[in-house]
Amino acid sequence: MLSTINHDRDVVNLTYVYPVISRRAGGVSLGINLTPNNQCNWHCVYCQVPNLKRGVSPLTDLKLLEQELDTFLDVLLHGDYMAKHVPKHCQTLQDLALSGNGEPTTCPNFMEVVVVITALMKKYQLDIPLRLITNGSSVHKSNVQQGLKLMSAYQGEVWFKVDAIGEAQTQNINGVSLKPSWQMQQLQLASCSCPTWLQTCVLLEQSQDETYMLDYLAWLAQVLANDIPLKGVLLYGLARPSMQEGGEHLKSARQPWMQRFAEKIESLGLSVKVS
Repeated sequence: MLSTINHDRDVVNLTYVYPVISRRAGGVSLGINLTPNNQCNWHCVYCQVPNLKRGVSPLTDLKLLEQELDTFLDVLLHGDYMAKHVPKHCQTLQDLALSGNGEPTTCPNFMEVVVVITALMKKYQLDIPLRLITNGSSVHKSNVQQGLKLMSAYQGEVWFKVDAIGEAQTQNINGVSLKPSWQMQQLQLASCSCPTWLQTCVLLEQSQDETYMLDYLAWLAQVLANDIPLKGVLLYGLARPSMQEGGEHLKSARQPWMQRFAEKIESLGLSVKVS
C-alpha cells in the first residue's frame, strides 16, 4: 500500500513515473522523476534520496516518458490500482508533479517534457494541477520559462523551495550559499510565469534559533513589498527519514511552533497550509 512515509521512486518499476500519497497534495500524486540518475545541484540535509550525488538531470527520453505516463494513467484511472494499493480515503488523483530524485528544472529538454505531459492531460481530460516542485535554481533558463508558461494553462503551480534566509543558513540546510536577493529574483521569475507557492521545510534546529523566524518574515515582507505574486506558503515538517550523512538525527519543528509561524505569515496577508 502507498503511504505518506514511503515515496519510493521504483514502486511501479518505471523509469520516470511513480505514484505517491502526498500530504501537501491531499491524496495520490503522480510523480514524474526527471532525475533518475540521483543527481541534484543542491544537497539538502533532509533529502530522502539515497546515494545522492551532485549533478544535474540527464536528457529525458521523451518517447519512454510518454509511454510510461500514458500506460500508468490508464491503469490508475481505469484499472484497479487505486483499489489494490491506495487507502480508501486517498483514492483520488490530486495532481501530476514534476519532482523526483533531484532538481527537475536542470533537465535539458524541460519544455519538451511539459509538452508530453500536457498532451496526455488533455487526452485523459484531467482537471487537476500540474505542479513543479523546485529549488528555483534554473527558473531563469529560457526552456524552463517556456515550460512554466505552458504549465500555467493546465492549472500549473510552482512549489518553490525557500527553507531559510541567508548564506550561512542555506549552506547548512540546502548545501548551497544563497543570497536573499538571488532567492527573491528567482522567485519573481517563477511567479511571473506560473502561479507559485513557497514551500518551506522547518527543522527543530531552525525553530530554536531566535533569528530564523524574524529573518524569514522580514524577507517575505520584502517579497510582498516588491509586488511578487504569491499564492501562499506551504509549511511542512519531515514525513520520511533523511538519507544524507548526519540526517538520521533530524527532527521537525514542533506543532505549536509551526502554528505560531503560520499565524505570523498569515498576518502578512498570505495563505498558509501546514503539513
